[in-house]
Amino acid sequence: MAEFSHVPVLLTECIEGLAVKPNGTYVDCTLGGGGHSEKIAERLKNGKLIAFDKDEEAMSYARRRLEAYADRTIYIRDDFKNAPERLREAGFDKIDGVLMDLGVSSWQLDSAERGFSYNADAPLDMRMDRSQFLTAFNIVNEYGENDLADVLYKYGEERLSRRIAREIVRYRQDNTISTTGQLAAIVESCYPAKDRYSRANTCKRTFQALRIEVNGELNGLEDAIKELALMLVPGGRICVISFHSLEDRIVKTAFRYLESDCVCPPRQPVCTCGKRSEIRILTKKPITASERERETNSRSQSAKLRIAERI
Repeated sequence: MAEFSHVPVLLTECIEGLAVKPNGTYVDCTLGGGGHSEKIAERLKNGKLIAFDKDEEAMSYARRRLEAYADRTIYIRDDFKNAPERLREAGFDKIDGVLMDLGVSSWQLDSAERGFSYNADAPLDMRMDRSQFLTAFNIVNEYGENDLADVLYKYGEERLSRRIAREIVRYRQDNTISTTGQLAAIVESCYPAKDRYSRANTCKRTFQALRIEVNGELNGLEDAIKELALMLVPGGRICVISFHSLEDRIVKTAFRYLESDCVCPPRQPVCTCGKRSEIRILTKKPITASERERETNSRSQSAKLRIAERI
């Protein structure tokens, strides 16, 4: 197993964006290695940090990292999309800040046995919560050709989705596809030779699509953003980091809906929806990593941070 290492993305920008108050209540929806949570906890005195993660190994590591702040930290092992309900159960109806660092962590990618990466041969897995049943193995070996192609196109925006799905189905007629290496080789074979100079260029979209399908990463994301934003006290902030266009599109849609003062059809002469603006978007364009951060932390290269404030 890889040593647990974690370099938080856009750390300074997130902490400044949250504007942490010492007595506030803050939610880290994606605890991961605890890098963002550590900086939030440092700034709390009488406040509380509530940290969510469904990866048991990540939470175990983060607990050790945040041991000095045990008096102000509450851990909840669950998908953050259940956070509104779990927060109310714990007695937190109002919160001062929310941070979401979406996607897969660098440690999960670096842990070959977790099966997230196409750069190491390992069992096909890709589960963030290792107690769940569905794995990448199930999808690759059991989904029908059309369903598999749909997953690759919808979640990976893979232009060769039909060809890759067809080749996977053809290959598995005689062989079980058990490892990331086998899958990567099949995907690479679907591309013209001139496109195979970088494995990342050929495999990234397929592996991303499978990971999203395994973990249901986009299911309920927009609703979770809206619900958590509405739990903020006036002046409270929500910060969301996305890593690909599918995530970012959902974040933008949720923020725009929350900021809108009316959602009636444009040609309707009188507003009947009753919708009123609930947030103010502070980042008209997303914040991206500095050149220095992109050079030292490759995961930050595609990161986009959007921030909004409750009104």
